[in-house]
Parts: sequence; C-alpha cells; structure tokens
Amino acid sequence: MRLGVFGGSFDPVHNGHLFVAEAARETCGLDRVLFVPTREGKHYRHGAMNASTADRAAMIRLAIAANAAFALDESDLADDATGYTADLLPRLQARYPDARLSFVVGSDSLVRSRWQRLDEVLDRLEVFMVAPRGDVTTAELEAALDGIDPVRRAKIRMLENLPLVDESATVIRRRLHERASVRYLIPEPVFRYIAERGLYSSS
Repeated sequence: MRLGVFGGSFDPVHNGHLFVAEAARETCGLDRVLFVPTREGKHYRHGAMNASTADRAAMIRLAIAANAAFALDESDLADDATGYTADLLPRLQARYPDARLSFVVGSDSLVRSRWQRLDEVLDRLEVFMVAPRGDVTTAELEAALDGIDPVRRAKIRMLENLPLVDESATVIRRRLHERASVRYLIPEPVFRYIAERGLYSSS
C-alpha cells in the first residue's frame, strides 16, 4: 500500500488542504492519504494552536468524510508525541507495517518552519511531495533544500501544474476573528462546526 502522510496543525482544515491532498494522491498514485494533526505547536512559526486537539480532529473528520481515500490518524496527538516528523514516521511505519510512506508538505511550511532532522525524514520516505504556495519563491525553496545529498534529494518531488491556493488557516482565523465570512474557503460541515461552537471568534 502506498500511503501519503499529510501533517500539520490544520487549525482549521480548509479547502486548500483538501485540494493538495487530492492532487498528491492522484499525482503519486497513493492508495490513501492520512491527515495527521500535530498536538504541539512549538516548532511552528505561529506557536500554540488556536483550537483544541479535539476540535481540530473533529473538523478533519467532517472535512474528509466524503472521500474514501482520506483518513484521519491521531498518532501525533498522543500525550508522548513530540510533534516532529522524524519522530512521527516510525510510529506510522509500526502502525502500517506494509505501507510505503510518502509525505505531503506545503512549500511555505518547508521554507518557514523550523524543520528538524530532515535527513532522517527523507530516509524513511518513498517520496517527499512539496506543494506550491504563491508567496514562496524558488530561491527560498532552494535555500531550504541546500545541502541535501543527491540520493535524498531525488526523493523530493514538486507537485506541478497546480493552481496556487492562497487561502491559509492564518487568513481564515483572522477573518473569523473579525467576524468576516469564510464560507467557501472551508468545507461546509467545518463552516457549520466553527459557527456552532464559536471557534476563532473575538469573544
């Protein structure tokens, strides 16, 4: 089984996440894509999460329910999870021993987050897929990958010919805080979930 791993804060999950996951599944022939929310935000540039782990997991379940090739994996929400991909991948390999793992990441995360032990991450993967973001330049991406040896570099694959999805969780949270509409930026069940619980509001 070829298994894609899509990690991140998903705070909240939005249509851009779903589009990237589907493009990765199709482009790389994945049997399934796991959405793997992280518990800790210490190595993300935005710090702590805004919604609880329970709410973020619930929103992912709602967002992916219509796609049988998508699944939620809560391995990185465990109390002893570090939030680092290098520690997550061995857990997933143990849980899915027959799977060949690929990882999906946005170019903004790769460039602007403090990635640790990227060599270890690449060693455990079949493919490391990078999705484009409009505010990330080629020069920034090359700098983030500088120093990676050719064997590991060969595992890195850019997801080409995708429309740039500029919506981001940061923009969505800001609009919600300002009580501006985010409808059609996020899946309708997630829109209703946020509204019912008053998540990300200024109050």
